[in-house]
Amino acid sequence: MLKGIHPLLNADVLYALRAMGHGDDLIVADTNFPSDSVARQTVFGEVLRIDADAATAIAAILSVYPLDTFVDDAAARMEIVGAPKEIPPVQKEVQKVIDKAEGRKWPMISIERYAFYERARQAYCVIQTHERRFYGCFAFRKGVIAPEA
Repeated sequence: MLKGIHPLLNADVLYALRAMGHGDDLIVADTNFPSDSVARQTVFGEVLRIDADAATAIAAILSVYPLDTFVDDAAARMEIVGAPKEIPPVQKEVQKVIDKAEGRKWPMISIERYAFYERARQAYCVIQTHERRFYGCFAFRKGVIAPEA
């Protein structure tokens, strides 16, 4: 345990988050996402795990992880096949977590399922959660922390 660090952020996750640089992508995936096979194609090369639902895991991550303010796609969600404008409860929960972490409304963009898989393969790493609801898959682009922060 570390003071001020969310207990869900295990050593492997903290290492990966710290190693990432500005513009690197982080994928947070549900239990149905092909996390292991996709993670093998990422920079990190292996799947990481946080044993929690998507919203709880993302709240822990965003407690230390800055989102990129230079791009419009720093927070993204996987679209529902056949209903791209529909936002399921898991994605609504995560949207609230993002807004709270950033202290303002920060809308997620939507990404078609196969385009999401491609973005995930190009990511720095994949973190698989215990989220069992469908479409609990998200991408977050790392930002910067100003010198005075």
